[in-house]
Amino acid sequence: MITVLPGEENNPLLVREKICQELSRNGIHVSGDRISALVFRKKSIDARRGRIRIHLKYTVYIDGPPSPEEIPSGGDGSVFVPAWKKCDPGKKVVIVGSGPAGLFAALRLIEDGITPVIVERGPPASDRKQDIAAISTRQTVNPDSNYCFGEGGAGTFSDGKVYSRSNKRGNIDRILRIFHWHGADSSILTDAHPHIGTDRLPGIISRIRETICSYGGEIHFNARCTGLIYRNGRIAGIKALRGPEESAELHGDAVILAAGHSARDIYEMLADFEKGNGISGRILEAKAFAAGVRVEHPRAVIDRIQYHGLKEANELPAAEYRLSAQIDGRGVYSFCMCPGGFIIPSATHDDEIVVNGMSSAGRNSRWSNSAIVVEIRPEDVPGEFSDHGSPALAGIRFQHWIEHEAKKQGEGQKAPAQRLVDFMDARATADFPEYSYTPGLISSRLDLWLPKHIASRLREAFTDYNMKMKGFISPEAVLVAPETRTSSPVRILRNSQTLESESLPGLYPAGEGSGYAGGIVSSAMDGEKTAGAIALNVFSGRA
Repeated sequence: MITVLPGEENNPLLVREKICQELSRNGIHVSGDRISALVFRKKSIDARRGRIRIHLKYTVYIDGPPSPEEIPSGGDGSVFVPAWKKCDPGKKVVIVGSGPAGLFAALRLIEDGITPVIVERGPPASDRKQDIAAISTRQTVNPDSNYCFGEGGAGTFSDGKVYSRSNKRGNIDRILRIFHWHGADSSILTDAHPHIGTDRLPGIISRIRETICSYGGEIHFNARCTGLIYRNGRIAGIKALRGPEESAELHGDAVILAAGHSARDIYEMLADFEKGNGISGRILEAKAFAAGVRVEHPRAVIDRIQYHGLKEANELPAAEYRLSAQIDGRGVYSFCMCPGGFIIPSATHDDEIVVNGMSSAGRNSRWSNSAIVVEIRPEDVPGEFSDHGSPALAGIRFQHWIEHEAKKQGEGQKAPAQRLVDFMDARATADFPEYSYTPGLISSRLDLWLPKHIASRLREAFTDYNMKMKGFISPEAVLVAPETRTSSPVRILRNSQTLESESLPGLYPAGEGSGYAGGIVSSAMDGEKTAGAIALNVFSGRA
């Protein structure tokens, strides 16, 4: 690895000279003309200690070029070679949901010639755009086509971050190479925090669908899963509703449930199934989740803080940050930080308000935003939300209560908001600076209606953050509420080895909505792992 100043990474002679110096420090003395090839591996920006440095990692070839298979198409030192096969119509797996877990499960299944049958409650990405636009222009939410539901899942129109620290879940590089093979920029293979961008991800998702269908896979859009087919002690398929009236049954050798963290009707369906079918053992359990707000600053404010006001920052992308604090025994942390991005409306029903963040590939808007959320454990959920129905769904009910309260404070999809300084001083906001949230903002005392254990921890955390990032508490910063969909409050239980539900054989929960992932890449890896388990458990030995 070598270290350069901003702008120097584009100087090949300087890069080669520094590589020779680094090799010499490690006992390898070579002249620049003996370096036959350099393969770029990784780039990261270090803005700590009041200075800006760029770290570059290379593979160096001396006295001989790399073999053709070592020359990457994108720069990560490896080439993705598709291993997909024509699907056997006699081997079928039904997949509920076309988010990353569902799509990458389908790609993994077709490597074994197994036919994936994807059921997606929303429309293709191209049609979904119209419904998303209507949230801002007409303040209406289509419950099956919005920022959370539709082709590609919640990530398609809400950012496209493909950075993950979940190395133990699977092969991160493989996921990135598949995205690159379908059209993502090669920078995702080398950036320390790779990002596709919401302006490019829909097209990439559509090309993944085309790959699946070209090998014989099926995708049924505008088809909502309404039930499971349970025969001879196994899940043998699903019941689906196409449009307002047409019902259908889709059968398979197994069912992958990858419906996403906002598919509350799926959780309710499973809870009812648990009660009404004499199932032994639990299907669902409550898990920790998080809730809070989005904080938005002018991009220039965050850039100035993170890059220390240095002139070299002009050569750098919009600055990122990651913050965390422990407040009264609970984590309060930033999530899905969107430099040069926008705040977007992410409700899945007209009776609620939910916000999220996104940014385009260029990350070039005038704002930067992030979720700031408080950890909520099952014991933190007020008791009244456990008093009826399945106790495992108490967190879902509490989550929706916060979103419903936000709706009372807002107007249409205009979200309740407060300047950060006003939140800290417990006063109403008279007016707002310019902001990115297109439906509009309504002044609201977030400090009064957000649950006390959330609001008080947020206030203490912001004080801590301002010490770490001086100027974070700024009159130009705005809090928009609520951010509640960072993860699922429910886990659909499965065997840790087979990945199959122990209470419902044939059912394979997967991805973020089932409680086993936390973003695009980790969901994709979990989908692949689940599909691999099915290939081994269900189809191994079948001709």
